Amino acid sequence: MPIATVNPANGETLKTYDALGAEEIERRLATAEAAFRTHRSTSFAERARLLHKAADLLEEDQQEIGRVMTTEMGKPVKQARAEAAKCAKAMHWYADHAEGLLADEEPAEADVKDSGASRVLVRYRPLGPVLAVMPWNFPLWQVIRFAAPALMAGSVGLLKHASNVPQTALYLEDLFRRAGFPEGCFQTLLIGSGAVEDILRDPRVKAATLTGSEPAGRAVASVAGDEVKKTVLELGGSDPYVVMPSADLDRAAKTAVTARVQNNGQSCIAAKRFIVHTDVFDAFAERFTAGMKALKVGDPLDEDTDVGPLSTEQGRSDLEELVDDAVEAGATVLCGAERPDGPGWYYAPTILADVTPEMRIHQEEAFGPVATLYRVADLDEAVALANDTPFGLSSNVWTRDGAEVDRFVRDLEAGGVFVNGMTASHPAFPFGGVKRSGYGRELSGHGIREFCNITTVWHGA
Repeated sequence: MPIATVNPANGETLKTYDALGAEEIERRLATAEAAFRTHRSTSFAERARLLHKAADLLEEDQQEIGRVMTTEMGKPVKQARAEAAKCAKAMHWYADHAEGLLADEEPAEADVKDSGASRVLVRYRPLGPVLAVMPWNFPLWQVIRFAAPALMAGSVGLLKHASNVPQTALYLEDLFRRAGFPEGCFQTLLIGSGAVEDILRDPRVKAATLTGSEPAGRAVASVAGDEVKKTVLELGGSDPYVVMPSADLDRAAKTAVTARVQNNGQSCIAAKRFIVHTDVFDAFAERFTAGMKALKVGDPLDEDTDVGPLSTEQGRSDLEELVDDAVEAGATVLCGAERPDGPGWYYAPTILADVTPEMRIHQEEAFGPVATLYRVADLDEAVALANDTPFGLSSNVWTRDGAEVDRFVRDLEAGGVFVNGMTASHPAFPFGGVKRSGYGRELSGHGIREFCNITTVWHGA
């Protein structure tokens, strides 16, 4: 893929960029290493001052950067502004909390004495330059949830962003520069995916974090494993959305629409498989279908648009292949399953019922506004179907039965269980998955410690 801004609403190429050459990549790696030697020694107060300033600037830039994101990857502009605001909130949160999250820890006094020490501390020290390989779907948020904790921990960042959001990627580097972070603390590398391996193998790069597809995660993890470097991976998802008889059906159906089509349906944590108890299946399906049909599909720069185009022409083709495969194998189309007329990479909000295990969409992630709807007879079948996926990012359950909640929390194979609501991320709560959705955690104290050297400091008696 060329490094270029291509407007998905009309297919027009707006800007193209040359990839960095080997000499410039080397210069930037050297700059990152030098910046780390200085940045690691700064105080939490100084880091917080700079990060608060970056957050303030981002808040001021919401309108402008929101339009840039929308033009590059097609999300409705009101959602783009909300993403910018969320990033600023997370930056303020880490600026306020990082020092406490990384404070020295003292083991129990009895254990200290038993070790023969007079004092023992556990200290969190920064690792060094961290390579972040990030996707286009939340082009600010995916980066900030890495960059804010990394910078507050004393590490420095190297960003390889998706090739279709270069303006957003360059904005991020400029944002941290304008805030006053020294040169090299955060750099955007305009490179193709083929350049990632050499950078990751460079001894100056100490770790990597990736959000993206399973194949991309496997590639980065393989190289990092060969180099014995730490990685955090957040990969695909096929999140279940389970509705039981005691659920508030009106709320569950209304939320289901948002949960499926947020970000034009291009979200790893979007609900994708809607698993509904037979006692309320028909009533839920009617409400859900009506909600999906009522969505306005159109120009993402229009304030009234609910669903914009998919980010790339290939992305739409991949989605169509999954839908066509299911329909040919007997799935029932409740709505959608078609391209709207006109330019741009749009796809109608779609619901497929009567989905069976031999259909590709049963196991593969549908990255767009397409929902699959399943009928189940009881709690056991709901749990089994929810877990019948190679992914395990998050999950949603709708029930007012406490025993059912306990069962779902105990048995769902996912990094999150959201009860009577839709999956969302917050800087204070850990985020990540299991199975082929990846490993490690972002956000919260867990996220900021992922790329720290957790050091035991032992003092003799």
